[in-house]
Amino acid sequence: MLRPLFDGAKNHHVEAFRAIDRAHLVMLSETGILDAGQAGQIADALDNIDAEIDPASLVYTGEVEDFFFLIEKELKKRLGPDLAGRLHTARSRNDIDHTLFKLGLKDRLDVLIGKALALHQALIDAAEREKDTLIVAYTHGQPAQPTTFGHYLSAVIEVLGRDIERLFEAYRIVDLSPMGAAAITTSGFPIDRARVAELLGFAAPLQNSYSCIAAVDYITSTYGAIELLFLHLGRPIQDLQFWTSFEVGQVYVPNSLVQISSIMPQKRNPVPIEHLRHLASQTFGRARAMLDVMHNTPFTDMNDSEGETQAMGYQAFDSAYRVLDLLAALVAQIKIDPARVASNIRRSCITITELADSLVRREGLSFREGHEIAAAVARAVVAAGGDLMANGYGPFTAAFEAATGRKSTLDEATFVELVSPEYFVAVRTRFGGPAPAPLAAAIAGYREQAATFAADHANLLRRRNEAARALQERFAALRGTA
Repeated sequence: MLRPLFDGAKNHHVEAFRAIDRAHLVMLSETGILDAGQAGQIADALDNIDAEIDPASLVYTGEVEDFFFLIEKELKKRLGPDLAGRLHTARSRNDIDHTLFKLGLKDRLDVLIGKALALHQALIDAAEREKDTLIVAYTHGQPAQPTTFGHYLSAVIEVLGRDIERLFEAYRIVDLSPMGAAAITTSGFPIDRARVAELLGFAAPLQNSYSCIAAVDYITSTYGAIELLFLHLGRPIQDLQFWTSFEVGQVYVPNSLVQISSIMPQKRNPVPIEHLRHLASQTFGRARAMLDVMHNTPFTDMNDSEGETQAMGYQAFDSAYRVLDLLAALVAQIKIDPARVASNIRRSCITITELADSLVRREGLSFREGHEIAAAVARAVVAAGGDLMANGYGPFTAAFEAATGRKSTLDEATFVELVSPEYFVAVRTRFGGPAPAPLAAAIAGYREQAATFAADHANLLRRRNEAARALQERFAALRGTA
């Protein structure tokens, strides 16, 4: 039963164990709970254990219960039971374990946020590159209106930005140290919880000691944020799958990202999109499983949230990394096929909404009148297998006269301009629209947000690196006092 827990600690938490031992020892020395000679001897012994024992070579034998007791056993061999046992003053496996798990999540969140930021930047660059590139936008699986690929990608960027904010918020919840809570209620010793938190690179200690060992919201917030991120990414991934189909074909995937069939020589299979879809679903499912494991557990320290569950959750990070890397690479390389877009626009009459709008503005009709005339034009053009720009003016004049009893003031050249996809996009200059001005403003805002995200992430990494250096220096100073 305990072998998987031992192996999990050996595989995932050795460095965190070492950091906790060192930070706790430094604090015991600084507060006077241990004198300089005691702290120095323990520091020397911990260094010797690290030099002499390769965790990767360890095999669980049952001689000790877990990795923590292995280190304690090794300390006793070197220092004797009295001095060795003093390292555990004012702490418990309860606060140690949750600190280990938080350090493990922080390591992974650092990487995950970095990869999410790289995808965010790749999407912004692609939106800038494709800001004028026409595409067909779909609703309910049917061609709806023209927009630009940059406008579409901007919508994805906005959702991803909110998901990144949730990752940062999850990190903030994880970034509170449980050390010093001991079993449940802290300790009668004059420990300095804030100092240990600082040395371990946490923002601060988690205040309530019961919460330190009972609250698993650091787990649920992390995996809840991951679950939402990959639920949301799965949706544009599905669009890309649809848009690369032979029948639609508005997205072209370069040869470097397709596979051929073993038997059908004409096939170009955009398999990265399939991998993205199933890996995003795997990540979502793994994150959701972590939330399910936490459901209806007691509000106390419990095995449900510990070693084996933590190791299960790490699999979500592994697949998450793959999705973020692959999607960033794909977004940077795919192209829109303008010929297929133009063909699909011609066949679908998707610019007809602007005809209805223009009849309101230019002919003084109500929108409902304009809509009915535009609908009649679309039906006639589609029934004839025609092209709205090339073949729509005749049906338009007939529908207009039938509906209003008069001739339209629009000549054919004006009609052609009004139903062109370029005009459709250009006149949608409202906030959030696809026209050049609002889209350029949006992209500028996304770049500002990306810069803020990058600075926040760099600050997190810098604080952790500075804490690691400080801990190394203080621990090294203890060794000189033995």
